[in-house]
Amino acid sequence: MPPANDGTAQIVASLEAACRDLALPAAARDLFARARDALRAASSDAEAARLRYHALFDAVPDPVSILDESGIVLDLNRAGLAAYRRPREEIVGQPIEVLNPDLPKDHMRPVLETLNRGETYVIEVANMRGDGTRFPVEVHSAGFSHDGRRCVVAVARDLSARRVAELRYGQLLEVIDKGVLVLDDRGRLVQANAAAMRILGADEHHDFQDYLRAGDWAMVDEGGRPITVEDLPPADTLRTGKATESRVLGLYHRPERRLRWLSVSSVPLFAPGGRKPVQVLSFFSDVTQLKRDSALFDRAQSLAHIGGWEWEVDRDALYMTDEALRILGGRTMRSVGDLLSALVRDDRIRLETALEQAISGNRPIDLEVQGTRVDGNPLWLRIIGEAEINRSEGTSITGTLQDITERKQEQETLRVRARTDPLTGLLNRDAMLYELETRMRDALHGGIAVLYIDLDRFKMVNDVLGHAAGDDLLNAAARRIARAAGTEGLVARFGGDEFLVACNTRDDEARPERIADAILEAFSESFRFEKEEFAITASIGIARSPRDGDRPQVLIQNADAAMYDSKRRILNGRQAFTPELAQSQENRLRMENHLRRAADNDEFRLVYQPQVDLRDGATVAAEALIRWQNHQLGEMRPDHFIGHAETTGDIVRIGGWVLREACRQVAEWRDAGLGIIRVAVNVSYRQFLVEDLAETIRKALEEHRLPGSALELEFTERVLIEDAPDTLRTFAALREMGMILTIDDFGEGYSALNYLRRLPIHGLKLSQLFVEGVPGNHSDVAVCQAVAGIARSLGLGLVAEGIESEAQRRFMLELGVPVGQGFLFAPGLPPDEFARRLAPQR
Repeated sequence: MPPANDGTAQIVASLEAACRDLALPAAARDLFARARDALRAASSDAEAARLRYHALFDAVPDPVSILDESGIVLDLNRAGLAAYRRPREEIVGQPIEVLNPDLPKDHMRPVLETLNRGETYVIEVANMRGDGTRFPVEVHSAGFSHDGRRCVVAVARDLSARRVAELRYGQLLEVIDKGVLVLDDRGRLVQANAAAMRILGADEHHDFQDYLRAGDWAMVDEGGRPITVEDLPPADTLRTGKATESRVLGLYHRPERRLRWLSVSSVPLFAPGGRKPVQVLSFFSDVTQLKRDSALFDRAQSLAHIGGWEWEVDRDALYMTDEALRILGGRTMRSVGDLLSALVRDDRIRLETALEQAISGNRPIDLEVQGTRVDGNPLWLRIIGEAEINRSEGTSITGTLQDITERKQEQETLRVRARTDPLTGLLNRDAMLYELETRMRDALHGGIAVLYIDLDRFKMVNDVLGHAAGDDLLNAAARRIARAAGTEGLVARFGGDEFLVACNTRDDEARPERIADAILEAFSESFRFEKEEFAITASIGIARSPRDGDRPQVLIQNADAAMYDSKRRILNGRQAFTPELAQSQENRLRMENHLRRAADNDEFRLVYQPQVDLRDGATVAAEALIRWQNHQLGEMRPDHFIGHAETTGDIVRIGGWVLREACRQVAEWRDAGLGIIRVAVNVSYRQFLVEDLAETIRKALEEHRLPGSALELEFTERVLIEDAPDTLRTFAALREMGMILTIDDFGEGYSALNYLRRLPIHGLKLSQLFVEGVPGNHSDVAVCQAVAGIARSLGLGLVAEGIESEAQRRFMLELGVPVGQGFLFAPGLPPDEFARRLAPQR
């Protein structure tokens, strides 16, 4: 509505002047006064109406425009200015095309025709803002007259939010995994998402409306009873106007002969202000697999013989299915007391407590209990139950009952197997550790002692006679140890040929030693295998808690240390762990730590002891002997550290250094004009097991351009026992390189002639242990003669070591031994001194 005309104010002013003009008759002035007042009242009413119009006009939240019949904008409310983002002067007085440039030229004609019929004209168009952007609107137009002119009021509703919502709704329908069908109030399909087509078996090329022809489908409820379309959830929702809960239905598609089970629910959609649904949304998912699995599960329950039970608490009435009664052995079960009487005492109490808690605290029951069958055999049950407290007929507990006796027996068998050594039937390592841990935590047990038992010379029997003999020996040894320990000790096979006995010392401090002596006595008798008879003894270490350790691992470790000390001192003996032994362990550990870093710290050196022709004293070769000068420990004798290196495995790295250093020294002597001097190097059996010894030596020789004949490799007799295929291949490879292969200290070890015959070796070294007794000791003379005879018989060379007297030299010559070494000729010499000794010969 346009603002009040300023001409009204001019007329009021003129009338006011006429009222004050005394020249006019009083009647005229009175007439002018009434006209002035009437005009003022009319103007005030008009202004109030105009203000009310603009207040109402601007209060409308949607854009509202007033148009004349030609489409010129006469007025626009505040919401319109905000929506179109333009100043008022760019819109008012301009054709409506300013706001909607897409309108055709005669766009007002259908609007006016509709208005002439007394109807409202509605159209969806895109309006344009001042920055050129478009937004969708739904325009409702109505006609009215103003100042005798025919006008149109147009209300534009912004559809942007609705379009976004529709887009999101459509996207949601397509991505949702459930099938969705939208039906109108007559049950006709309005919309279906992709999941609905997929679940119902229609591909994207189908006419889905045609695919859903009623004649192609048969429907059943969850129990398999036929139903009609009127029984479906969408029909229920349209009738009642209420959502339906999920129901399982079967849909059989006749053309493809396929039955699908669906879980279906429906939700009504109402028009604004409506009381009846105008549409219904049906949601469904395919539960065919679940339905099939449920049927299979029911069948499995039957096959598993799971029985059912119900206890009416108030009446103490117990009901059981036939399967439950069969599980319980046909007992009569009328009350819960009858069930409890079938259980052992402790489990009877557990079930009573569980039943009370189910009633008072609504806690579920899930117990495994033990009972007895009618015939007295053990019975294990799993009882599951749950209380139904709010039932009108009173409190009851229902559940299932399953026979788990077979599973429990299997578990017990597995538990025993997990704790038992399969060869001897004794406890195994893990079981013993568990028992020690448990007993050492329990103060009632008092002191605990551990006996660590190792069989002496077991490996010889196992390797010479075979694993079958070794297994028989372990079984026999286990039986003897168990008999000796009796009921006073717990016996376990800890691994290999090692056994543990744990015993209590609280009531008898001497028990560990008494058991140990009984075990040693048990091993005094020889063992037999087939026609073979051999003596096997035992070395035993004893450690007590808490004095020698407050944890199982520490106690066992100290008992092990005591056992090794016993083995070192005397076989078939016992040794208790002592503080001195602990100190010895500490010293050994310190030595091992220093030994591990010795090569890197350049602490090793080699000296060379000449090997001479016993006839004329000429040097024919040398043996490389290692020396260790440690910055903290001082000069260390080889017999003090070589054993440690063998135990820790450091001998492999040390042995490699010795081989490389010996090759370097031979090359240095060669370059000094002394020729190729053969050097004998000791090689540990561990070098055979851990590395490719032949390849290591080949690289050392190639680095210094030496022939294989520059080295003589000396092995202990343990290599004979470690008769693995890899060992034989290594010996063959070394011999192909031209190296001399010798068995060192022959006669001290196992002296297994069978292995000696099979290995491709060149010679033997007669041990200093026997040489030092000749010619006065008849036993040593006999051993030396026997070894010399073996060497001659097998065509092997023979070197005597440890010759310290002229009498020993002459004896060896008479025995036919051509080469020897020892202090009679020279100790181990530094490389320069050895070279000076050799120079006159060269």
